[in-house]
Amino acid sequence: MSGFWTNILIVTHVLVALAIIGLVLLQHGKGADMGSGFGGGASSSLFGATGSANFLSRMTAVLATAFFLLSLALAYVATKKPVEGGGVMDAVRQQPAKPEEKKSEPESKPKPPAPQGKEVPQ
Repeated sequence: MSGFWTNILIVTHVLVALAIIGLVLLQHGKGADMGSGFGGGASSSLFGATGSANFLSRMTAVLATAFFLLSLALAYVATKKPVEGGGVMDAVRQQPAKPEEKKSEPESKPKPPAPQGKEVPQ
């Protein structure tokens, strides 16, 4: 997958995450009715069924599904091996080996002959 499509996935993922945050903050929570549940004339029951889902809760479910699918797609793209190199080590491996330069050793004293050792009887 090219870098362009990866960037599109990331931008879409961030936008969906922000939309989920916005929808969750806009929704009316159950905790808001708890104070009015004890004699305040609450329209819904305190711990009972909340009725059918409204537009905001359905859109939250759709965006949550899209968020999970985009997360899976990004995980797949991140673990997919590249077709051709592109890493630093690939560039190092492709460089030809440089021939070693022979260093000229300065003239030094000739090495003394190796000492003649005594033969060890067996």
